[in-house]
Amino acid sequence: MDLSIIIPLYNEAESLPELRSWIDRSLKDFTYELIFVDDGSTDDSWKVIEKMASETVHGIRFRRNYGKSAALYEGFAAAKGEIVVTLDADLQDSPEEIPEMVRMIREEGYDLVSGWKQHRKDNAITKNLPSKLYNWTARKVTGIKLHDMNCGIKAYRADVVKNIEVYGEMHRYIPYLAKNAGFGKIGEKKVHHQKRKYGKSKFGMDRFVNGLLDLMSLWFLSRFGKKPMHFFGTSGILMFLVGFVMTVWIIVAKLVHQAQGLRFRAVTDQPLFYLALVAVILGVMLFLAGFLGEMVARSAAERNTYQIKERI
Repeated sequence: MDLSIIIPLYNEAESLPELRSWIDRSLKDFTYELIFVDDGSTDDSWKVIEKMASETVHGIRFRRNYGKSAALYEGFAAAKGEIVVTLDADLQDSPEEIPEMVRMIREEGYDLVSGWKQHRKDNAITKNLPSKLYNWTARKVTGIKLHDMNCGIKAYRADVVKNIEVYGEMHRYIPYLAKNAGFGKIGEKKVHHQKRKYGKSKFGMDRFVNGLLDLMSLWFLSRFGKKPMHFFGTSGILMFLVGFVMTVWIIVAKLVHQAQGLRFRAVTDQPLFYLALVAVILGVMLFLAGFLGEMVARSAAERNTYQIKERI
């Protein structure tokens, strides 16, 4: 089978028949399966999926709304195609972009091709500007030069989606997850973005704040998840040294002034002494946190998470 097309959805009953027809018209030269993942819809989405179900149209239904990451994770697990494509169900992403993305993977050797909605049809203030800021931050942190990290339409080699774990809200950073798993050839294709035809967006402004926090978490885990002492230990030592040097300086200055008969203040009367004391205590605590984190990481059942590409 050429393609597995995974479509996560939440309350998109009106869009699904039209999306199915659009996909069929766009992919006449491919063999493919459709995997609809109903993320706890409260409308008639599941009834529509049941009517469309066949040997090549499958449905997965959650008991409640778990989020897009969970939907993609289940879709990836069920996919059987050589190339896996993700597509939003709201008709804003065009299935007509898929053949070119597949070509880029097959002929140009990309592991992952992400869409780039260069001209968005969303509200400029509530979506476009925050999206630009979010993507600029993501590029700086991840080192992946994508203009639209969170674009819904993406194409992957099958082994990419089988070797990454999408959880929480990490669907925004699948290219970064793929890069950390050793799939470094990541491309981008400009895609045509449509205005929403039915319903309303399921995402609010809070996704940008949450997205930034998730990005920081993912960056930290990828850098220090298996070696926490490198972060906490280094930070603790530096903090301890700063506090120690400040304390020594305060005491020496006091003794010098006292020996010369100059006016001096008691060490405990100086606010700087308490700042130095706090720095020393925090330094020790950070070092101990790193030590404990290292013990946990070394005793974890999955501490060796490397992946073997092939054997001879």
